[in-house]
Amino acid sequence: MAVTKVFIVFYSLYGHVEIMAREVHRGASSVQGVEATLWQVPETLPGAVLEKMKAPAKPDDVPIVMPEQLVQADGFLFGFPSRFGMMGSQFLAFFDSAQELWASQALAGKPAGVFWSTGFHGGGQENSALTAVTQLAHHGMLFVPLGYTFGEGMFEMSQVKGGSSYGAGTYAGDGSRKPSDLELKQAYYQGKYLAEVARKLKGSTLE
Repeated sequence: MAVTKVFIVFYSLYGHVEIMAREVHRGASSVQGVEATLWQVPETLPGAVLEKMKAPAKPDDVPIVMPEQLVQADGFLFGFPSRFGMMGSQFLAFFDSAQELWASQALAGKPAGVFWSTGFHGGGQENSALTAVTQLAHHGMLFVPLGYTFGEGMFEMSQVKGGSSYGAGTYAGDGSRKPSDLELKQAYYQGKYLAEVARKLKGSTLE
């Protein structure tokens, strides 16, 4: 059986999306026949600005991805913090730099999902996913939402929980809140779910 390659590509300023990404990676890696890889997009803010923002150092075990490397993958999960209801500018810049891939439609037909972090309820939990879909659509990628396949966790009302039928999400609050166990379970599930979809699609093209 040919290996199905899934890229988990993320940007994280304060670490919340990174935590989610690692759980997404664990979920994708749990699927037999899938090779999941963590990547981070290039930072666009100067070091002096990041220092003033008290942003922690980027993880040194996750390589930087360049747009041309995306063609190696069979499926994607893109993770980002929300900025006014949209993915952060670092991730937008990454997609902007993928113009050649768009022109050749090199990513068309490949499944992709999204996950995210917002500060509070009004920070774009669903809108960030909806606006991200435009990036996927222009590349011809196939958006893979979770729907309500996560089960009872989708209907949780006794605790704060990010995410929706569009994908996994978390609330950062003032920055001190970390992803909850339930949010991490949804992230793991999303990684597993997307990897299974990518494996099925790749298998159907090989037949």
